[in-house]
Amino acid sequence: MYLYAIKEANKYLETNLEQLLVAGQENELANQQFAQFLLQLDPDLVDQKVHALNSEIAPKIDCTSCGNCCKTLLININEKEADALSKHLDQTREIFDKNYLEKGMNGTLLINAVPCHFLQENKCTVYDYRFEGCKEFPAMHLPHFNKRLFTTFMHYNRCPIIFNIVEQLKIETQFVMETKNEPL
Repeated sequence: MYLYAIKEANKYLETNLEQLLVAGQENELANQQFAQFLLQLDPDLVDQKVHALNSEIAPKIDCTSCGNCCKTLLININEKEADALSKHLDQTREIFDKNYLEKGMNGTLLINAVPCHFLQENKCTVYDYRFEGCKEFPAMHLPHFNKRLFTTFMHYNRCPIIFNIVEQLKIETQFVMETKNEPL
């Protein structure tokens, strides 16, 4: 018996963060199965579908009305990015590091606050100098989607773009969630 019904293409995009959290919990098993299902498909075909969906969905979602990634994620940066932003802010690296960075044991640099220091009114105040991870997020435009399934589903209930792409991808790939038949 199948529980997850295949729906017609949904023109409505979910952007309510509370609804995403609820859906994340409700769809946890389905998403685990869907990740396994995707691994059985041709990865180039999956990339093609994800990129097409991203081109359709991402422009319809205003990230500045959400900003949830900047409010909830740790941000990794590199030395070059720290140098560029400290220069832009007219701070020495020593002062910049003290104010904004935490250094991990293996040399990793992290922005030392969640939400990000540079987020104001859901907008990045250093947008032109933002970090590579910020530029790439939610990474639906990048190749090798099937190699990023863990992080994609980790952010499924955080990012409306990811959520809507995944839900539409379930429809386009004709995913059907399998459930066990239990005797009555």
